[in-house]
Amino acid sequence: MKLKIYQIDAFTNTIFKGNSAAVIVIDEWMSEDKMQSIAIENNLSETAFAKKCDDATYEIRWFSPITEIDFCGHATLATAFVLFQEDSSINEVIFLAKAVGSLKVKQLDDGYIEMIFPNRKPSRVESIPEELKIGLSIEPKDVYINQQTYFVIYPNEEDVYNVQIEIDEIKKLGPLDVTVTSKSTEYDFISRYFWPANGGLEDPVTGSMHTGLAPLWAEILVKNELLAYQASNRGGILKCKVSDEQVVIQGQAIQYLEGYINI
Repeated sequence: MKLKIYQIDAFTNTIFKGNSAAVIVIDEWMSEDKMQSIAIENNLSETAFAKKCDDATYEIRWFSPITEIDFCGHATLATAFVLFQEDSSINEVIFLAKAVGSLKVKQLDDGYIEMIFPNRKPSRVESIPEELKIGLSIEPKDVYINQQTYFVIYPNEEDVYNVQIEIDEIKKLGPLDVTVTSKSTEYDFISRYFWPANGGLEDPVTGSMHTGLAPLWAEILVKNELLAYQASNRGGILKCKVSDEQVVIQGQAIQYLEGYINI
């Protein structure tokens, strides 16, 4: 079987920046084992598989090289970018995902793609896990949690850039990942995202994580529109707008590769 594949750099307009995702649009679902094998072979943060339901609705699933992921923002952005690029007559799609429901995505006139996600605001952790204390080289003191990740708020940007992790300790927190974050001078906030239990050491840019991080900073900074930067080696910029029920995230994307796989 021959399938078309795209590799898209998401949350950037520059090749080799942002977060790369593979996108494969299929007519029928393959077995989970086959999709996982494709994701392993691609060896990117995520491979997204989208199955068309009607002209503007697609079921979507995301696989890291390790496991299927419940929710992935950058690969959703990448998939929408491919669909809008392949059919210029559409500027809005709905993705259906088992864990997070219906996700509306729009192509904006300024080139950004807007994704409407559920608000997954975290709550404060009263007792910080020992694995988190040992796993971060800079001691966590202000910690929050949602269904995806721990959020460690540091007092300054240097801590976010300089912190290192003990992989084995952070893995013990799985299936939860670890986000470190601080207020920023150039942006409203910055962050980094560590996910050794689910995908890799550090994710370049993580849209799903910002559905929890943006509401947290919206409350701290008392503002609902925020500019975020994920401070990985590749880096990426996200525009976030927070309401009680939703987090709207806007980002750019650029195509790196288009080709075929034979399976």
